[in-house]
Amino acid sequence: MVTGAGSGIGRAVAQELTAAGWHVVLAGRRPEALEATARQSRTDGPAVVPVPTDVTRPGQVDALFATVRDRFGRLDLLFNNAGTFGRSGPLEELSYDDWRTVVDVNLTGSFLCAQAAFRAMKEQDPQGGRIINNGSISAHVPRPHSIAYTATKHAMTGLTKSLSLDGRPYRIACGQIDIGNAATEMTGRMQTGILQADGRTAVEPVMDAADVARTVVHMASLPLEANVQFATVMATNMPYIGRG
Repeated sequence: MVTGAGSGIGRAVAQELTAAGWHVVLAGRRPEALEATARQSRTDGPAVVPVPTDVTRPGQVDALFATVRDRFGRLDLLFNNAGTFGRSGPLEELSYDDWRTVVDVNLTGSFLCAQAAFRAMKEQDPQGGRIINNGSISAHVPRPHSIAYTATKHAMTGLTKSLSLDGRPYRIACGQIDIGNAATEMTGRMQTGILQADGRTAVEPVMDAADVARTVVHMASLPLEANVQFATVMATNMPYIGRG
């Protein structure tokens, strides 16, 4: 299962998974975007099943996982990818609704999907499976005017660690991929100029989302006795290592 599969990294990961022979369930809020991902991902072999879902709504998440159970009988992989950057602006101007929108999608939505996947993987026979959370470079360092996004991505690391610990008895592995400047709709500002920590606006290097997707497929392909706990994949020259 890939959440946030209607565009960007989710779409790229869905395409790489189907190319590697995985059946893939696509989750996201926009039916038309999911159908576009499905068309671009389908091959003669694996099934690609779009399921429109708002991950912030528990009932819709339950229905999503019921679809997986009914269609395939088990769940071997969740790529917990749905997320939003939210409105960028000075901290003191961030509204409660803006804060809640980011927290609801990035953190609560990720929790709901991880919880449902955990339940399925614990109960199925053979037991076990893998959860890969989409963290971010922002799980380590913030950008200016990004407090809601940064807080949720730091929280994602805690979610990953707790899932890893609680999953040990049930052969449930959990890892996290922290991504920096993959070229997607969300990172379009990187290529036109984005605010830096020193107050400048600068263009930043980006990388192909397919490079991220290949890393996710590698993590997913490991036996459950092995786990990539944390991986960082970033544009080589983006301002992260060092002092900007």
